[in-house]
Amino acid sequence: MFKNTRLSAVLAAVLFSVTAATALVSAPAFAEDAPAAAASAPAAAPADAAAPAAEAPAAKGTHEEVDNPYGFAAVWEAGFVSRGTLIILSLMSMGSWYIIITKLIDQMKIFKQSKETSAKFWKASSIAAGSATLTDGSPFRFIAETGTKATQHHDGALLEQIDLSTWVTMSIQRAVDKVQSRLQDGLSFLATVGSTAPFIGLFGTVWGIYNALIAIGMSGNASIDKVAGPVGEALIMTAFGLFVAVPAVLGDNWLVRRNKSAMEDVRSFSADVHSVLVSGAMSTSEAGRAAGAKKIG
Repeated sequence: MFKNTRLSAVLAAVLFSVTAATALVSAPAFAEDAPAAAASAPAAAPADAAAPAAEAPAAKGTHEEVDNPYGFAAVWEAGFVSRGTLIILSLMSMGSWYIIITKLIDQMKIFKQSKETSAKFWKASSIAAGSATLTDGSPFRFIAETGTKATQHHDGALLEQIDLSTWVTMSIQRAVDKVQSRLQDGLSFLATVGSTAPFIGLFGTVWGIYNALIAIGMSGNASIDKVAGPVGEALIMTAFGLFVAVPAVLGDNWLVRRNKSAMEDVRSFSADVHSVLVSGAMSTSEAGRAAGAKKIG
């Protein structure tokens, strides 16, 4: 029913997730380059003290870029629980972007095929001829072909008990339901990621703070340099969880709204096809019955 190339979507999702994670990991830390000579020099000679004082204003505003010792690398080395949390969140992020990209491609194809249907299908001489003008794999062609087959294969002992209009209606409705189900594939995953990713990140934060408190208690040193690093590493988990959850929630809401617009076009087309098929089948049936009665008479 649909023909999609998934490889480009996979590559785009992986590339986006890796780029974002790299940007978070490589965030540099800046340390102000304070004039050590002016701070540590003893007040010995007036001549020696005057030189650092003169050089201090020039060196006061300079900054030196240093490596950040607290980041994803430190979180990765914190233990198997932290690693597992990072891996789960990374997989959820890549899966979310994969679904968002593929669903967007599907919807863009449907909107394009809807315009193609309006331009070509209804100018044909019959439903079968109109179906041949549509793109292979189009949901509109799938619905039209399903309706055509329903009018041609209304046979069987049990199926003959169903009138033709009801049989065609059920066949087309089943085709529409398949299209809708195909469009909704993966949206439940986005909703799950959006609702659970923050809590997974919070779990990593709680675990990291727990380990940090244990390390502080064992060392007996609660200075800011001992506390800031481990707590900062733990809070990275919360930030990563939000980074995974927010795009999933926004993407889910956006795709659901676009699905409604796409399904409106599909349902309108199916209703028109049903009317044409039923009216044509009824006319053919009535003409056949009239010819048969005339022949018998």
